[in-house]
Amino acid sequence: MSIYTMTRSSIRGVIHGVCRAEVTGLENVPKEGGFIVASNHLSFFDSLIIQALTPRDVAFFAKAEYFTTPGVKGKLMKTFFESVGSIPVQRGEQAASVAALDSLVEIIEEGGGIGIYPEGTRSRDGKLYRGRTGVGWLALTTGVPVVPVGLIGTEKLQPAGSKGFRPAKFQIRFGEPLQFDQLGRKHPLPQRRQATDQIVDAIAALSGQERVDSYNQLPPDAK
Repeated sequence: MSIYTMTRSSIRGVIHGVCRAEVTGLENVPKEGGFIVASNHLSFFDSLIIQALTPRDVAFFAKAEYFTTPGVKGKLMKTFFESVGSIPVQRGEQAASVAALDSLVEIIEEGGGIGIYPEGTRSRDGKLYRGRTGVGWLALTTGVPVVPVGLIGTEKLQPAGSKGFRPAKFQIRFGEPLQFDQLGRKHPLPQRRQATDQIVDAIAALSGQERVDSYNQLPPDAK
């Protein structure tokens, strides 16, 4: 049994045993081939939840600091995030972000699953913000199914101002896959925006969140 499988199994046990998670729509996850999971984002724990509960492996971005922090704590963080299939990305650097998207394309082309948050960062007020077009670019570049996901209540697992974990019941809803034409890496921006908006609309239908027609921004003190 791989470290990834053991870690995911352990997290799944905690989620079901302590949080009494309500999971629906797992049949919408493709049984084979590359795919994209696109979700709303409410909590630090969202990626771990999706990775643990999705029937297939899903790779997510994680802050580069989780992989480069020195000392014993840094080594433990790096081992953990590698064990759940996270991919390091440097925040705020366009070149690094482009390279990170390319790494996701490689995973998809090899038949794997990747996860992405169209909002870019977690919502701190519970509202659903306008999607950034990276998810549309991935969908049109690869042509693989996009599975929208709606998370409800995961913000209660780590309330504002808290750094710990607080058990709480939540829901995760996997929606019907969206399919887009494979247009390759160079495609018109309006089509990318249209695909992104369609994906976020599907997420909203699952999560029931209030919509905001602007981009979510990191707070000034975010690290």
